[in-house]
Amino acid sequence: MALTDDRLLVIGAGPMGLAAAYYAAKAGWKVEVLEAGDRPGGMAAHFDFNGLSLERFYHFCCRSDADTTALLAELGLPPIRWVPTRMGFYVDGKLHPWGDPISLLTFPGMNLVEKVRYGLQAYLSTKRSDWRRLDRISAADWFRAWCGQRVYDKLWRPLFELKFYEYAESISAAWVWQRIKRLGRSRRSLFQEELGYIEGGSEALVTALTAAIEKLGGKVHLSTPARRLLIEAGQVQGVEAADGRRFEASHVISTVAMPYAAAMLADHPDLAGAYSQFENVGVVCVVHQLAKPVTANFWVNISDPAIGAPGFVEFSNLRPLDRHIVYVPNYMPTSNAAFGRTDEAFVDESYGYLQRVNPTLGASDRIASHVARLRYAQPVCDVGFADRIPDPQTPVAGLQIADTCFYYPEDRGVSESIGYARRLVENLPRA
Repeated sequence: MALTDDRLLVIGAGPMGLAAAYYAAKAGWKVEVLEAGDRPGGMAAHFDFNGLSLERFYHFCCRSDADTTALLAELGLPPIRWVPTRMGFYVDGKLHPWGDPISLLTFPGMNLVEKVRYGLQAYLSTKRSDWRRLDRISAADWFRAWCGQRVYDKLWRPLFELKFYEYAESISAAWVWQRIKRLGRSRRSLFQEELGYIEGGSEALVTALTAAIEKLGGKVHLSTPARRLLIEAGQVQGVEAADGRRFEASHVISTVAMPYAAAMLADHPDLAGAYSQFENVGVVCVVHQLAKPVTANFWVNISDPAIGAPGFVEFSNLRPLDRHIVYVPNYMPTSNAAFGRTDEAFVDESYGYLQRVNPTLGASDRIASHVARLRYAQPVCDVGFADRIPDPQTPVAGLQIADTCFYYPEDRGVSESIGYARRLVENLPRA
């Protein structure tokens, strides 16, 4: 195959893969996308929830999401809709307001010095730009140093342990800092958080991207898992799908989770090792459709020994819907025995948590529930993570590999994926 060939394969039709395919098609590449699922979108894909088109996993926008804003405008979609939102913290049987100076000052169980140090840490995080030092320390140690052991044990330890389990003490401070900064800078004022949503949900963006790729001559193949990367004499030749079909191309961009990338390189263990080192936790995300709201908050953090989830998202308090929607994500390593429990067990348990927060919820208030699972939902970004991220351009000519952890310390997100996709396409030669 000639190296001047202008065919490009993109593996994965999540936001990063679709954005890469779109930008490449605009640049003149003949693009095909291989997606294992039966619909495009990845974690941003929708499902039919009792007559409502809804994301399987919740998504929201922040004021810093410039790449989403630009792409929506380019595709002719409505701009992000901004909504004043609230946050709560459920601690030891009681729901408290959270996320602004007054809430911090009135929050129980912390003395004045602890509150001042907590608030100062959050404020300075929004102003900080250099994160390299934070990459060298754990988030646990960072919070202990700022707020003390007692505050860490009460507020942060439960959140880390219920999301990362055995990895809780090793999560990078840089990764947590970036989350604090992103939310802290998405505010109308010091006292008012403001988040956004895409009109029509993430599906609107996914559908528009897919249509734009096809209009530019590209093609998206659904239910087509990539099994093996085809490499000869140090040059990528294409991809073999799980059904045996061969898709030939002189350039390939893989955007799927690193464990999948490692598996596609099984014939090349010298290359696969760079990607098999990445740990991930899975998620079992329960979505409830309710007859009434649980709280007035968008996000509720939880620190309560009787509740085995770090929080829940009341999505209908962000995106206007004709019914009340609540997500209860259960993150855990897939090696944890709990990951294999039945959907019904997760549904019943999570609704019990919501009833504990709002005791007025009765059995008849739960209209419908849905469970979505992913084995590789959240990369474990531990101390020193930045140094372990390979260059997206592999030693194989024409082959780029990346996933959502490559834009660390940013957490996985639609806007960040769009921005990184543009970088991957800029690495390609001129078509």
